[in-house]
Amino acid sequence: MNFLAHIYLSQDIDDIIIGNFIADNIRGKRYQKYSVGIQKGILLHRQIDSFTDSHPIVRLSTKRLHQNYGHYSSVIVDILYDHFLAKNWDSYSQIDLESYTKNFYNLIMSNIDDLPEKTQNMMPYMISGNWLLNYAKIEGIQSVLNGMNRRTKFKSNMNLATRELIQYYAEFESEFTEFFDVLIQFSKKTLDEIHLKFEND
Repeated sequence: MNFLAHIYLSQDIDDIIIGNFIADNIRGKRYQKYSVGIQKGILLHRQIDSFTDSHPIVRLSTKRLHQNYGHYSSVIVDILYDHFLAKNWDSYSQIDLESYTKNFYNLIMSNIDDLPEKTQNMMPYMISGNWLLNYAKIEGIQSVLNGMNRRTKFKSNMNLATRELIQYYAEFESEFTEFFDVLIQFSKKTLDEIHLKFEND
């Protein structure tokens, strides 16, 4: 899953949100240098990614892209799924997406000095482009894919994937909706297990 989904699946707990958000920039056991709450968020992120990558519904989505994008297909699906979460946000949250994203940006910026350098460097771009809010628009997804394509030195062709998004829009949305309901339950159960593990250690 991509940024918005990871943030949402953190159950509105600030430290869990931070850990879940920064986890891709934390390798191996380096997570242990952070506070317990942020550690839990990092571990939750890793479990969400493993569950997502191996799930048969998600694999239906990635299979549709594999011929044109190879191993980048899973990255593209993460981004497309964030589009459907943003687009259908009112079905998942009582807080409107604009307010939700502002609250998130405020949380991250108030803790920015404690976060990985890559995260610190990314935040001005994320906020100025309001990535999370703009995920709800195909134009916003196009912008994200353009950026990802540049970072892969134009080898991935990810900038072209909005073609498949438009062509198979109903199929992707149906797969997201079915999978995300499962993922919400998985995330809640997993976070409860992580809390229990830390209590028993």
